[in-house]
Amino acid sequence: MTTAARTPFSLYPELDATALGAFVTALESGDITGLAPARAAEIAELRSVAAFTRGRVTGADGDLLDAALWRHLGTRPRPVIVMPSPWTGLGWLAYAVQATLFAARGYDVLAYAARGFAGSEGRVDVAGPLDVADGSRALDHLIERSTGPVTRIGFLGDSYGSGIAQLVAAHDTRVDAVVALSTWGDLGEAFYENSTRHVAAVRALLGAASKARLSPQTQSVFDNVLSGGDVRGTLRWAEVRSPFTHIKELNRRQVPVFFAHAWHETLFPPNQTLRMFNELTGPKRIVLSVGDHSGPEMSGILGLPNRIWTDAHRWFDHHLMGVDNGVDTEDQVLSEVMWSKTLEPRPTWSSVTEHVQRLHLADDGELGDEPRTGWTSTVLCGMDTPATVADRIVESGYAEIAGRPKVYPTDDIDRTVAAVWTADPVAETLRLRGTPRLRVTYRAANPGSAFVAYLLDTAPDGSAHIVTHAPFTDLGSPPDSLISADIELQATAYDVPRGHRLTLVVDARDPFYADANLPRATLDFTSPESTPSYLDLPLG
Repeated sequence: MTTAARTPFSLYPELDATALGAFVTALESGDITGLAPARAAEIAELRSVAAFTRGRVTGADGDLLDAALWRHLGTRPRPVIVMPSPWTGLGWLAYAVQATLFAARGYDVLAYAARGFAGSEGRVDVAGPLDVADGSRALDHLIERSTGPVTRIGFLGDSYGSGIAQLVAAHDTRVDAVVALSTWGDLGEAFYENSTRHVAAVRALLGAASKARLSPQTQSVFDNVLSGGDVRGTLRWAEVRSPFTHIKELNRRQVPVFFAHAWHETLFPPNQTLRMFNELTGPKRIVLSVGDHSGPEMSGILGLPNRIWTDAHRWFDHHLMGVDNGVDTEDQVLSEVMWSKTLEPRPTWSSVTEHVQRLHLADDGELGDEPRTGWTSTVLCGMDTPATVADRIVESGYAEIAGRPKVYPTDDIDRTVAAVWTADPVAETLRLRGTPRLRVTYRAANPGSAFVAYLLDTAPDGSAHIVTHAPFTDLGSPPDSLISADIELQATAYDVPRGHRLTLVVDARDPFYADANLPRATLDFTSPESTPSYLDLPLG
């Protein structure tokens, strides 16, 4: 099999390796010349209470992992934090500022580059058994070098490191609390959402690992997602690497877990992480924000004020240090509403949605209150439309955070290659809160078919912003058979302004996903009397 090309790409475009390197050099030497005042103050504070050293952790199979240690000088008991690196060639360097801030609060901290990345030996195992063993070895390394007794233990990770953090906590009973930012719960669902291969996400991961050393199995699995080969084998591979598979152990020990995620996450869509969150029975919290992968927490990684990292510190302060800071009494869910920056707390995820409004798909392109059956809307396959998930993975999310979401010209959507349904203008602000659900029936003339559904907020001038979306693929139905798709769109918190309309667009191609349709094939969407097509809107 030809291995997939790895075009260089960064999941962390705002991280400056030179600036982070200068920060670390100052940690070692004490020379703060040229550093920003805030960074210089952090280094001075840290050096007054702790020592920073680089080192090597002996991981699984004897592979040496590049690491850094923030160790206090005194011998009093204290908690510790282990930080497995994100999916980046920067390795542990990405955590340099935050690890320093944690150390200044009284923690001993060890950050390390995951195997196969940066200066670590071994090959990339994608949060597999070797990575789990590495996490425990890193913890051993930290405990052995702490100058006093270790009281409690936390694992924190962003992106790749967040999955490893959860998995180590599920396998190593010493772990007392977890912070998982931009994470996954079910890696199989993230790669094969509704049986649809997330090819753009895998290409992005390969690009971000362009200098990493992938194991043959890792390369083969990524090739399979791109080519459509050995789906069952890939799902078995993903199951082992999914925290959801090991949730019983987390629940048995009631491990406190803090999640942070983005609504428009393109690598690990939020629904699979929410499913993990909902099944946890111990102390838990999830913060959902505007943006894409790692974007909402990025300013904190850079050392700037950031509410997500503030909550991460509070989570560990309470669960590892015993600080009575109230985080244990706060609501489990905190949602940022697009694009208002409003933060809404809710006791549980189920309480986010107060009731559901059903709109039916009609033959005249309307979303209405009453079922309309027997109609057909034909979509020609093989051509893209202005309705897309995003322009660019990660980068489009930064534009959203800055208040500049992508504008969709709905009038430019060719109705021969997309089916479009539009609701009446809303009389008052429509508060979408939760997970929309779409049921639609279609006939495909050929074996193998796929579509992508987009829910848009359309202004009176026809310009629109995306609310949410989901793909769907069918590979097993005979040609010319009716296929019923009953899918959840990705969860959202969105206010549709008065006078705007909700628009549902269904087309047959999006570059973010694998296309199972034959060129020039057609999909005939319809609404049988026995199973009318509808869109359920979660309101709250």
